[in-house]
Amino acid sequence: MLNQILHGTPTGQPPLLIVHGLYGSARNWGVIAKRLSDDRQVIAVDLRNHGDSPWTDSHSYRDMADDLAEVIAAHGGRADVMGHSMGGKAAMVLALTHPDAVSRLIVADIAPVAYDHSQIQHVRAMQAVDLSQVERRSDAVAQLAEHVADPALQAFFTQSLDVKDKRWKLNLDLLAQEMPGILDFPQIDAQFDHPTLFLSGADSDYVQADHRPAIRALFPKARFAKIPGTTHYLHAEKPRDFEASVRAFLDFAALP
Repeated sequence: MLNQILHGTPTGQPPLLIVHGLYGSARNWGVIAKRLSDDRQVIAVDLRNHGDSPWTDSHSYRDMADDLAEVIAAHGGRADVMGHSMGGKAAMVLALTHPDAVSRLIVADIAPVAYDHSQIQHVRAMQAVDLSQVERRSDAVAQLAEHVADPALQAFFTQSLDVKDKRWKLNLDLLAQEMPGILDFPQIDAQFDHPTLFLSGADSDYVQADHRPAIRALFPKARFAKIPGTTHYLHAEKPRDFEASVRAFLDFAALP
């Protein structure tokens, strides 16, 4: 089963399952998860091939959705689900293929469409780090800076570095191999007819107006919101605004 970090204890509300994006982990969501656990249990997971979850020989969205369904089954069989980016796609596939497991769905800055902006360059940047020369996280940051200009991304990637054991907690070879499928979205003949929020960064181009027909075809109860002054990493750039938007949806979207 996927590695999980639990925040809070079970209540009368459905638990909230948080699903991180590509190269992320449950730990990235610690502050938001802890704050949202004041009235419900929050379960943050490491997806397969990330963090402390098992490495596998596949990384398809259907497999990731099955992993998430297994976690939900272990926590009562039904949950609200929030996913960001790749995790948002996994959460959408979960809702479409295991609808009884999902009460309400929050999709952060991603649409159920294929994208053409490959993330392979970041895999190559991490693979280029000479781990034998890394004694502290700052050593890896300095090496990454040769390939990745954004300091925020440098810091983000090195959160998945096990400095002591000199290894990445990311199955980089497999993620590179599976990148075409990660960028794509599977064809699924189903609809999820429970409340769904597509929450986007106002300055991000990941969710566009011309994606809405594809979204509504799969999620007919979709509603849309944007957080001003944020890009794709909206939860990291304005965590309080992100938290407020999630709370508002969970407080006012009726449970099915």
